[in-house]
Parts: sequence; structure tokens; C-alpha cells
Amino acid sequence: MSKTVLTVDDSRTMRDMLMLALSDAGFRVVQAVDGVHGLEVLGGEPPDVIVTDINMPRLDGFGFIEAVRKDNRFRAVPILVLTTESDQAKKDRARQAGATGWIVKPFDATKLVAVIRRVAA
Repeated sequence: MSKTVLTVDDSRTMRDMLMLALSDAGFRVVQAVDGVHGLEVLGGEPPDVIVTDINMPRLDGFGFIEAVRKDNRFRAVPILVLTTESDQAKKDRARQAGATGWIVKPFDATKLVAVIRRVAA
């Protein structure tokens, strides 16, 4: 059975790129347009991995990660941050919120798939 990845990003282009890269690698992809929508989607079915942006309207990635980690059903789900940010303080804040890893955009599809396979195992 294929693993499910929830992608949370306000950029349609980025969501499309993630959908293409991950579905081509055999993942089932569920998408959300921001943190609030991401929490709504989580109510439907638990993903095996979450990939989230940081800078989004309504609820940013930090708030989204914190909300996910407060829910016992998702405590063990790996969360990868995929963002243009590379500031160490933001990386530290994401890790404190509960992020598993950090990937800087633009991403290399092969490397992203490898990371997702590693954390989803």
C-alpha cells in the first residue's frame, strides 16, 4: 500500500510540483492551501508524512506544526518543512514546534523523495 503525504503550501505552483514529484514516486498526495486547511484535511485521514511551508496566510507553518503535535493521533507523524527560509533561528523554532526536518526551496525531487521515504519507513 502506498504511503500518503500531506503537502501544505499556499503556492499553487509549489503544490503542483510536489504533486508531480511525489505521485511519480508512488506516493498518494493530499494537499492543503494553508495551515488552517491542513488541520481540516488531517481530520479526514492521517498521513504517513507531512510536508509544510512556513510562510502562509491564516495559519503559518509554525502554528500548523504546533497544532499537529498537540493532537495525540499525529505525534509520531514526521513533519518536513519545505521553505525558502534558511535562517537558523527559524529552523530552531520549527524543530522546537515539532518539525522532523528542514528542506530549502527550490527542492531537488529525487532528494525530497529520498528524505520522505527515509522518514516514512
